[in-house]
Formats: sequence, C-alpha cells, structure tokens
Amino acid sequence: MGKNKKQTQGFGMSWEKEYGYAQGVKYGNKVWLAGQVGHDSTGKLADGMEAQMNQAYANIQKLLKGFDMTMDDVMEEVVYVTDLPAAFEARKKIGSKWYPNPMEIPSTLIEVKRLALDKQVIEIKIIAHN
Repeated sequence: MGKNKKQTQGFGMSWEKEYGYAQGVKYGNKVWLAGQVGHDSTGKLADGMEAQMNQAYANIQKLLKGFDMTMDDVMEEVVYVTDLPAAFEARKKIGSKWYPNPMEIPSTLIEVKRLALDKQVIEIKIIAHN
C-alpha cells in the first residue's frame, strides 16, 4: 500500500463491526488509535486500574507494531478513567514500562463517569508519528 493510502487495523472484536470503527488508522507517517481498553484478545477485561492500564498499553503497542511503529513514536495520549487517583498512581508506577522516556509524552488524564464496557475503568487514545 502506498505511503499516502489509508491503512486500518482491528482486533476482530465483535463490537468493532457492531459499532463500526477501526482500532487504528495510518495515513502517511501518522497513526490515530481509537481509545484502547484493558481487554485481552478474547475481549475479557483485566481486573482493576493497573491491570487494565497495562493491558491497554499492550494493545497500543500491538497496534503500533502492526503499523511498523513503536511506543517511542507516540506523540500524544489522552487517558479517560473512572477513578482519577487510582489512574494517577498506576501511571506513575508503570509509565516507564511502556515508554522509553515518559517525560517526552504529552499526556492528558480525564476522569469520566462511565466508559463503554461494564467494569471498564480506563481507555487510552493515542496519536503517533514517525
């Protein structure tokens, strides 16, 4: 596919087709990822904020790899959570696990009342560029 053609990716989750969206889109050197959730390849959510955050970042890494990118290509993240203090503590603890240098990632943390799935506590939206 040419450099200026839109490329998309998904995980094959039922809700992708039901709702109608791509998990990620690449155009040129830029990637936009839909909000990533802390679920495994079967759609099962991890238990708790830190576990869901870890899984969401693993999903982000997997999508980026499919576009020949790495976590170092992330230019911005927006993190939606249902429990701000728990998310802040989890991100402090695991941020350096996922980013080579977390101080190079502009991050916005937003508390919301509810997210799409029952027991979902986090969703992370990413823009990447290489």
